Amino acid sequence: MTYCVAMLLEQGVLFASDSRTNAGVDHIATFRKMHLFQDGSDRRIVIVSAGNLATTQSVISLLQKQVKIGDEHILGMHSLYDVATQVGRTVREVIARDSGQQAQGSVDFSCSLIVGGQIRGEQPRLFNVYAQGNFIEATADTPYFQIGESKYGKPIIDRVITAQTSLAQAVKCALISFDSTIRSNISVGPPIDVLLHHRDDFQLQEPYRFEESHPYLQQLRQAWSSGLNQLFASLPDIGIEG
Repeated sequence: MTYCVAMLLEQGVLFASDSRTNAGVDHIATFRKMHLFQDGSDRRIVIVSAGNLATTQSVISLLQKQVKIGDEHILGMHSLYDVATQVGRTVREVIARDSGQQAQGSVDFSCSLIVGGQIRGEQPRLFNVYAQGNFIEATADTPYFQIGESKYGKPIIDRVITAQTSLAQAVKCALISFDSTIRSNISVGPPIDVLLHHRDDFQLQEPYRFEESHPYLQQLRQAWSSGLNQLFASLPDIGIEG
């Protein structure tokens, strides 16, 4: 399991993903779940993924291959809607190919992806692509998507994030959302990759990685925990005597 979140804001788009794919008493596997397609001039496309690792790796590999061989590819498309359509088509092809093989038993080949960024001439956009290949687009009323183990980190996002939230505030909210998830589910864990796409900024960049020991992550975690405890202690008692 994994956890990924992306937020469509007036200043741009935030993407964040953990890196844990398997957890147990004696085995933890780490794989990057954030993938960039950018040319440094007029487009940046980011894909974060959750679900069957073999499926998501195949989807990303095929998208990268299309770029290299010059076939119809996501770095040559005119809109992010077209990009989401191509990603959805690729997801369907991979799942149909792999699930059609014999002797697969009850393997779940499904995956989900968040696709977003900006192509020059468009506003920043964000799409949630499902295993069936269809997708929905984020709006000002619904400015964020989560995939994977999302329930633990959802309450803080619901309380804080609007389309007007700054990217700086969104980073804090996303990291607290991850911390809440990590505390409650061993299948989600650091490193946490974060990428900020500022509106109309297409310079090449790489995700920023927060390791478990990162000072800011530790500071934020301690401040959030302490603040919650203080707030809880200040709440009025119900006044029931027994």
